Amino acid sequence: MTIGWHFDNTYSKLSDTFKEQIKPIPVTNPELIILNEKLASELDLNFSKIDRNELSKILSGNSLPKGSNSIAQAYAGHQFGHFTMLGDGRAVLIGEHTTKSNEKYDIQFKGSGKTAFSRSGDGRAALGPMLREYIISEAMNALNIPTTRSLAVVKTGENIQRETPLQGAILTRVASSHIRVGTFQYIAARQKEDELKTLLDYTIDRHYPEIKNSNNRALDLLNLLIDRQCNLVVNWMRVGFIHGVMNTDNMTISGETIDYGPCAFMDTYDPKTVFSSIDQTGRYAYCNQPVITKWNLARFAECLVPLIDKDQEKSIKIATETINSFEKKYEEKWMNMMRDKLGLFGLDDKDKFLILDLLTWMHEKKADYTNTFCHLMNLDPKKDKLFEDNDFKNWKKRWEMRTLVNSNNQNKSMDLMRNNNPLVIPRNHKIEKALEAAEQNDLEPFNKILKILEKPYYQQKEIIDYQLPTISGEKYQTFCGT
Repeated sequence: MTIGWHFDNTYSKLSDTFKEQIKPIPVTNPELIILNEKLASELDLNFSKIDRNELSKILSGNSLPKGSNSIAQAYAGHQFGHFTMLGDGRAVLIGEHTTKSNEKYDIQFKGSGKTAFSRSGDGRAALGPMLREYIISEAMNALNIPTTRSLAVVKTGENIQRETPLQGAILTRVASSHIRVGTFQYIAARQKEDELKTLLDYTIDRHYPEIKNSNNRALDLLNLLIDRQCNLVVNWMRVGFIHGVMNTDNMTISGETIDYGPCAFMDTYDPKTVFSSIDQTGRYAYCNQPVITKWNLARFAECLVPLIDKDQEKSIKIATETINSFEKKYEEKWMNMMRDKLGLFGLDDKDKFLILDLLTWMHEKKADYTNTFCHLMNLDPKKDKLFEDNDFKNWKKRWEMRTLVNSNNQNKSMDLMRNNNPLVIPRNHKIEKALEAAEQNDLEPFNKILKILEKPYYQQKEIIDYQLPTISGEKYQTFCGT
């Protein structure tokens, strides 16, 4: 029986400007650690009849599937605001797999060795960060947030040298594509309009065929990406997710979350929360994510200027006006998202005050972001005296009155809230404990938390232990390990 790969590698057919033809560098002793069988099924892939050793070879790049055509993609990026020419420094796209329903997905090996874009890096990745990306990307998918997915993690049997020697690993990442704002920046920097037009045509064919015959495809693509990225970041804000490294090379044209390096979920509500060890200025703090989204979109608009209008001055004016529509779109989507979190139907001029008063109270009282909404849904993981506070009680009376407007049905409001407020998120301390155990070859905590995070909107047995924030009081930090 065959696995069911069906490769149609369109990106590799573009000129060498866009990529480097390269194979993954073989590893010593590949060992499959985890396989996402549910995702495999969604991709119409069947690994059940494949010997585990053979599967380890396939998912490490030691034995490439028939029809694959491996490449490293070229792209650029503004990293913390500074422009750099980059590219896949430790990732290889082995091909584009097409499902039976004609959906196309990139299959990429992350940590597969040096490429032309590696600079001084070794092109490898460590086990902990690869398992971390696996768990958080799958949690994001379960939270109904557009994201790249994780198909497998394989240990390489080799140590990699960081501050200390670490076990090497390769992640198989699945994405609707790996085209980024940074891909457009790379091509735009070359100042060859024909290459830019090639990338525009390819992107529209791949992701936005509905605008294929429009009069101004570049402008339409910009508008569509503004909408997609607006929706994405509103979703991040909904669940308290902080990406941590919103460089332009980490913003996809498909609107999927990509790159789970120094990301984490917020426990105590604080808009200025930063987890990344390298974000000293708070550029990518929770509250700055919408601002940075607009900034990144402006960099995308700059790339498209030659294609929006032949008159450069007119083109810049159009692009600027388009980008400046972001704030209004974002605020409207954010307000509607917060209404959903609070179970509010219809519009009310006082909604903004109701929402901001709750967030202000949460900030002042250091309330847990996720569990505050659980309390409002009568699904507290534990009784918290914080909610006996008089200011909160007064706010709650206002909220209860508002839920009856345009609804007159408390159950209807609760249903809306339960569809938008997760009961469980990837709690940072739980993730770390699971990763520590996995590095000692104990996958039980890892598999257990994965199981809980599969159904974040449902009450489950043993869920309480995964709902409580850490009591250590230590500031949690993340690092750019992925």
